[in-house]
Amino acid sequence: MLAVFLDSETLDRGDLDMGPLLKAAPGLKVYPATDPGDIAERIADAEVVILNKVRMNAELISSAGKLRLICLAATGSDNVDLEAARQCGVQVCNIQAYCSRSVAQHVFAMILSLNQYLDDFDTLSRGGAWQQHPQFCMLSRPQRELAGLTLGIIGYGELGKAVAGLADAFGMQVLLCQRPGDPDSHHSRVSLDELLQRSDVVSLHCPLNDHTHHLIGKEQLALMKPDALLINTARGALVEPLALANALREGDIGGAGIDVLEQEPPVNGNALLNLDIPRLIVTPHIAWATVQARQRALSQIAENIQAYLDGALIRRLD
Repeated sequence: MLAVFLDSETLDRGDLDMGPLLKAAPGLKVYPATDPGDIAERIADAEVVILNKVRMNAELISSAGKLRLICLAATGSDNVDLEAARQCGVQVCNIQAYCSRSVAQHVFAMILSLNQYLDDFDTLSRGGAWQQHPQFCMLSRPQRELAGLTLGIIGYGELGKAVAGLADAFGMQVLLCQRPGDPDSHHSRVSLDELLQRSDVVSLHCPLNDHTHHLIGKEQLALMKPDALLINTARGALVEPLALANALREGDIGGAGIDVLEQEPPVNGNALLNLDIPRLIVTPHIAWATVQARQRALSQIAENIQAYLDGALIRRLD
């Protein structure tokens, strides 16, 4: 069995134990990255293809005559033509629940940094303002205890539940949003507008689809409290970037933590990358990427390949 990993550098930078994967797929060909023009050649004789962000369209799938299994090094499958795979008899599997703790702690790292004004106080301390202050402490920023505040969660899957668990530990009240596009799905949940109006912190964990594209735009931001925080570790296109940039500049909301952008890497720029935007943290899609989470991802890929060899594929996408 020939197996190839087309973009291993999206998962491993030499800090993971590749043993489980090599045991499941001896002789695995590992490519740190693969340009679109090289995909067809590299998968031509492969029975198993592992990929994270490489796009596999119908033409590529149908042209790989020996291909029988695509292993995603991710949960999302929007970069693989699943219908073409079905028609060609190619099974597709993903990895699941491997980074929940990693994402949840990143969400709260952003919440805490913004809520505690860590960047501001660091600048004041090291820039000389503290040295010139008449009191031993500086009370120049309105820090709040998280206990008693309301965290609104949009998307209550594996990641949303992990964030809710940490919110409970901090004594926050959790408010859940009705599923976009299906307002009657959960009667115990509130509408998007109500969630935005009531929440002190809003955290996005829903998938990107026709109902959620630019889910948070100018009108939605206007509903939020002036000291509310917006956190997005899900998909960049859930938030309209210029609307958020303007809201932060105008002080319409209290701050934002963004781990994802519409284009990654943002080679064509993005309104949220301008340095003049206050109360904004932008990180390069790393909420999921603790060493432990990436090791679990690799182990699940190995499990998926072994299950395929045993004739009982797990985490299959139908």
